[in-house]
Amino acid sequence: MMGISGFQPAFVAGLEAVREEHGPGLAALGGRRLTRFALVRFVEDGDWYAECPVVLDFDGVQVEICHTKFDELSIGWNSIDTTTAIRGWEYDEFTPAWSGADERLEPFVGLELREVALLEWRPSSRHDMAEGSIAVEFVFEAGRFHIANALDENSIDVGDAGPEFVRHRLGGGAT
Repeated sequence: MMGISGFQPAFVAGLEAVREEHGPGLAALGGRRLTRFALVRFVEDGDWYAECPVVLDFDGVQVEICHTKFDELSIGWNSIDTTTAIRGWEYDEFTPAWSGADERLEPFVGLELREVALLEWRPSSRHDMAEGSIAVEFVFEAGRFHIANALDENSIDVGDAGPEFVRHRLGGGAT
């Protein structure tokens, strides 16, 4: 998919589905160090192609996060090969390539992960199509970031999530 070697997304929606499918694996990342990450960027201008998965490696355990539509999330494990070129790209004017450069994620490389939580989008507006979408939050002693649904693509935000998110600790309730 998307010409990415090993990428076979299995999208799910909703807090309970994500927690059931991936909660134990995400919780088990605690205590591991973020050793590297990879994003797809365009060679021509360096722009991040946010529709592709965000790949995080925690001491050899690779988690691959990708959002689509308004509320779907795929979390993969150790399947994407970021050393293989992206092939079969449908847009001739752009060349995608894996990159280990990102100013938001670079400060976390080498740090020990303390906790992973799921963030559920619960805005005050009753007519928000993304209501119930799930972000994945990674907490370190020196800070935190989360990968969220930006309406059919990923977003990466550093710091505390806004008040529209309800935080669900893995292995516990909302906090």
